[in-house]
Amino acid sequence: MLELYHNDMSSCAQKVRLTLAEKGIEWKGHHMNLRAGDTRTPEYLKMNRGGVVPTLLVDGTIICESTVICEYLDDAYPDIPVRPSDPIERARMRAWTKQLDEGLHADTGTISGGVAFRHQTMAGRTIQEFMDHMNRMPDPVRRDRTLENNLKGVESSYFPGAIKRWDALFGRMETALQENTWITGDDYSLADISYTPYVVRMDHLHFMGLFDDRPKILDWYERIQARPNFVGISDWINDKYIPLMAEKGEEVWPRVKEILAA
Repeated sequence: MLELYHNDMSSCAQKVRLTLAEKGIEWKGHHMNLRAGDTRTPEYLKMNRGGVVPTLLVDGTIICESTVICEYLDDAYPDIPVRPSDPIERARMRAWTKQLDEGLHADTGTISGGVAFRHQTMAGRTIQEFMDHMNRMPDPVRRDRTLENNLKGVESSYFPGAIKRWDALFGRMETALQENTWITGDDYSLADISYTPYVVRMDHLHFMGLFDDRPKILDWYERIQARPNFVGISDWINDKYIPLMAEKGEEVWPRVKEILAA
């Protein structure tokens, strides 16, 4: 039995749950409350020094980082592959998933935090309690970015670059889907799995205006939601998040459009 330390709304955890569902793999879950700081306890940091989710335990062996976990699952459970057999398409797939780890995932944290999650993080905490919560974040670069995003929201210095980089990425994704059935070719792959949570996040934030001129992405997203493995996201939707993301997303969308037009 695999053990997964995860969070219901974490995009990285969603990637892994989509992969598990696609392959029909049974697993035992340990849900981590990110707002309460479950991933910043000494016990969890011994498993995952970054203090993030997900973490996979395989017979006591720890595997961290969602991209690595997904590739491990494809190696260990090859009957239903989620990587292309063609070496060129597989390399193309890795180029897509690599972009997330090189900054796009952090940009999503900036967008989600700056728009909506800051209101959860700061609610009910005194300034000192809020700073103590921030200071338990082990990565100082991530801590500084998160702190500014929480305090300044969409006026954070990190926000314009984050939304512009995702907008550019969606432009490249639209082009790829004009040429292929799925992101990297004719086969559904880890590229599609990896980007699904991020398009879902834009949907939850009511940022679907990003796709007004990108019909191929909208078609892809409709097909994605119809797939049986989408339960890896839909079965874990936290209703405490959805109204907040919708409300705050609609409030800041005019500012987002200004940033993208600048």
